[in-house]
Amino acid sequence: MKRILVTRFSAMGDVAMVASVLREFQKQHTDTEIIMVSRPFFSAFFDGIPRLIFHPIDPKGKHKGLPGLIKLFKELKKYKAKQVADLHNNIRSRFLDILFRTAGYQVQILDKGRPEKKALTRTKDKVFKPLKLTTERYADVFRKLGYNLHLSHQLAKQHRLIPSGMMPILASNAKKVGISPFAQHPYKVLPTEKMTEVIQSLSDLGVQVVLFGGGAKEKEITEIWEKQFPNVHSVVGKYNLSQELDIIAHLDLMVSMDSSGMHMASLMGIPCVSVWGATHPYAGFLGYGQSLEDCVQVGHPNRPNSVYGNKSCLCDGVEAIDLISSGMVVERIKKHLF
Repeated sequence: MKRILVTRFSAMGDVAMVASVLREFQKQHTDTEIIMVSRPFFSAFFDGIPRLIFHPIDPKGKHKGLPGLIKLFKELKKYKAKQVADLHNNIRSRFLDILFRTAGYQVQILDKGRPEKKALTRTKDKVFKPLKLTTERYADVFRKLGYNLHLSHQLAKQHRLIPSGMMPILASNAKKVGISPFAQHPYKVLPTEKMTEVIQSLSDLGVQVVLFGGGAKEKEITEIWEKQFPNVHSVVGKYNLSQELDIIAHLDLMVSMDSSGMHMASLMGIPCVSVWGATHPYAGFLGYGQSLEDCVQVGHPNRPNSVYGNKSCLCDGVEAIDLISSGMVVERIKKHLF
């Protein structure tokens, strides 16, 4: 049995995409074991993947700094793997790569495609074309390690149990739509008033709407929507990550910004209508198995101006995300539901 150490510490959506790739990899290679190294919170993404052991990294605790990484290296050596797939390519993972190479391991590192992404996002002489999907970049690391790997890029619906308290909603005959209305950066978030209109439209149609998010502020916002409209339910702060995946697995559709909600839907095999402002699916971060047709966006020569959406993206003096109307989102949703 071959053992491969796989490292990807963050961010949430990127780690979820790794899980989609590893699920396919383990189906195609029944003689391999994976040691997945990531933050403890993300372990739920890897539940059910055969022959996979999750090893948590604690970058703010026992694995902090160079001494902590050396300690992590010693922990990982005990698995007696011979290969390392670095799917992160950051300072921490590259330091580990040096240690493993010195110890005689075969190491391959993710090519993030920085030159192509820079060309896609620059203002002058922009090269506007679709780049390699991030999931294919992950797969390339395994190919360089000597494994054949074909990604289907198809959604595979997962069968999960309904969490306690959600049975009346998820077992009903009504259409069920999850909405993940938040993102790390404001330039990727549909304005609150427009998202309110989307939620109201779905509520009026009799759709059961489940709202996702994290943190006190997002909990407050989603609970306002829950009180404001019938058929709307906030699960923020009520369920852990594994249970949220259980809920998503029973939806008819997910609606998300360019954020982790889209990738969680992919992991559960659920189609997702995604909303794109400063970023663009051409950068390679479209959810695994998701359709470009389900990306709600407005074409403008300034888009995209960043890979991660951390910069203001003005299009004729207006933020790119503000060019999207609630009606555009609702119409795309209706094409899936009715």
